[in-house]
Amino acid sequence: MAAPSGRSGQWLWAALVPATLLCLAAWAAEEPSTADFDVRPGGEVHSFSQSLGDYSCTFTYSAQGGTNEQWQMNVAVSEDNLLFSCSIWRPQGKSYLFFTQFKAEVRGAKIEHAMAYSQAAVGAQSDIPLKQEEFEVTETTVSHREGKFRFELSKLMVVAKTPRDEL
Repeated sequence: MAAPSGRSGQWLWAALVPATLLCLAAWAAEEPSTADFDVRPGGEVHSFSQSLGDYSCTFTYSAQGGTNEQWQMNVAVSEDNLLFSCSIWRPQGKSYLFFTQFKAEVRGAKIEHAMAYSQAAVGAQSDIPLKQEEFEVTETTVSHREGKFRFELSKLMVVAKTPRDEL
């Protein structure tokens, strides 16, 4: 359910998930939906959600320091309706906020793959994945791991398997 372990596995995973999400967007039955939202510091818990058909993604967080940052959320469903994806990121690359907690939750599907990053790719810079011990993945959530998360977050990517109707 989570990303492969080991240094080589991290880089493979970091390359595989974005490629998968790009394919999902290209094959989407419904138009993928991208929305801008502000990540606000101040220590309060905030949430942002987006839905597409029967599926939804909610990003819940608390952050400190700086000022509001503009982030984006993209949700997409594959043409065959078997995969739902949710990407949450700061388009400028690295967030300067200090995240005290984060959670991405999907509804209507079960997480197949997920990855969190301290820096999102922008220009010549690459995605920098969090260490596996900094976050945890369940069937429906990706969240910080208390005591292990180092307070840096710039991107979350989730690919979830949708329920199949058997004939």
